[in-house]
Amino acid sequence: MPVICAQTDSDILECWPVMVQLRPHLTRETFVAAVRKQFAEGYRLAFIRREEGVVAVAGFRVTHNLVWGRFCYVDDLVTDEKTRSLGCGAELLQWLCEFARSESCTRLELDSGVQRFAAHRFYLKHHMFISCHHFSLEL
Repeated sequence: MPVICAQTDSDILECWPVMVQLRPHLTRETFVAAVRKQFAEGYRLAFIRREEGVVAVAGFRVTHNLVWGRFCYVDDLVTDEKTRSLGCGAELLQWLCEFARSESCTRLELDSGVQRFAAHRFYLKHHMFISCHHFSLEL
């Protein structure tokens, strides 16, 4: 099945049950509006749908900065817990790389919470490397 880029509110809402597994603070009632707001800032939402529904979701954007030039930043990458280890995450990650290359990006970047050990194993298995520490400060 192909990777689909969400266009409609229905597409976006269909991604919510998977996205909330990564972002549990999100509510179904506010999800579409939050994604639409991000769309206005360059965010895109891609997903894989199987017979049972959406099984993997990625939120990403193409941007520039001084250190990496033009790159694709993956805000969100999650596979439904019921279908993990079946290749859907790998398929979506491969699609993201192909998309980034088609957009003349030289890198694919993402941050992953320090507690997400299974995700880290997945990224390392797919030839990603830990390139920096990310620091934050709540204001």
